[in-house]
Amino acid sequence: MDVVRKINDELAIAGQSTLQQFQLIADDGYKSVLNLRSPDEQDFLAHEQEKIEFLGLQYVNFPINAEEINHQLVLQLFPIISELPKPILIHCDNAIRAAAIVFLYIATKQGINFEKALQKAINLELL
Repeated sequence: MDVVRKINDELAIAGQSTLQQFQLIADDGYKSVLNLRSPDEQDFLAHEQEKIEFLGLQYVNFPINAEEINHQLVLQLFPIISELPKPILIHCDNAIRAAAIVFLYIATKQGINFEKALQKAINLELL
């Protein structure tokens, strides 16, 4: 994990973290971790769910590929983000997918049409 980037009081993004870094995240008051990585990705933290839950955090693994982000996928993912205890750390391998998802989540919560938000994410090279 290079850096945890706090987006607002509820959401932060990061790349892949180590167990020691997850301990710091727990110590900083985070309540949940949402992992966007697939377990078959290189450098996926083995037994991440057990390690995160041992620290007292809620954990969800929702693997996505940046190329697959679409309206149907976010209809499944956004309720998870809404329901997880806050603050949430959302991570992937290099924080790019996490940034895209958080951008889309915030934009749609602010009333921006999903397709328009997706185009903005593409223009910002988040996807």
